[in-house]
Amino acid sequence: MSESPVTLSHPESVQPDFGEFSRVVVGVDGSESSIAALRKAESIAEAFDAQLDVVCVWTYPISRYTMVPPDWYPDRDAARTVHDVADAVFGESKPERVHLSIAEGSAARVLIDESDTADLIVTGSRGHGGFAGLLLGSVSAEIAAHAHCPVLIVHPHAGVKTDRAAAKKSEEASR
Repeated sequence: MSESPVTLSHPESVQPDFGEFSRVVVGVDGSESSIAALRKAESIAEAFDAQLDVVCVWTYPISRYTMVPPDWYPDRDAARTVHDVADAVFGESKPERVHLSIAEGSAARVLIDESDTADLIVTGSRGHGGFAGLLLGSVSAEIAAHAHCPVLIVHPHAGVKTDRAAAKKSEEASR
């Protein structure tokens, strides 16, 4: 019995069209994982000459047991965070195609909403909240389950110092 060669083919509908790849959105919160996500998102956006939107989401705590200082402004903290993360990745030479923004609400909901017009959502595997031992955070899991575009979840590389404290020390040393 002779065997004929087998040719595998994929329908056009399952093959990605990278020609339309024009907008990448990355969520950041200042964690090591989100800085790694921004680095990966930048390399992808650069390769496709795509716009890169860096988003930091903030919200007021919703607990009657949480004491919030009267002079605390989470929107200002979010603005500082998105700039600190961008500085850690780009330094003083942030490309023109990179846009920084903050948004109020649930991090997962904001990024899922952004997925309506994005070609790719990038997020870190773990943020500042939750249990550090878990491999995947609740925000990244929710985005992966509900986004309207592809999602890339980035794990930080072991041994790479990308946290905010290291970025601040580096900045202070350069002054």
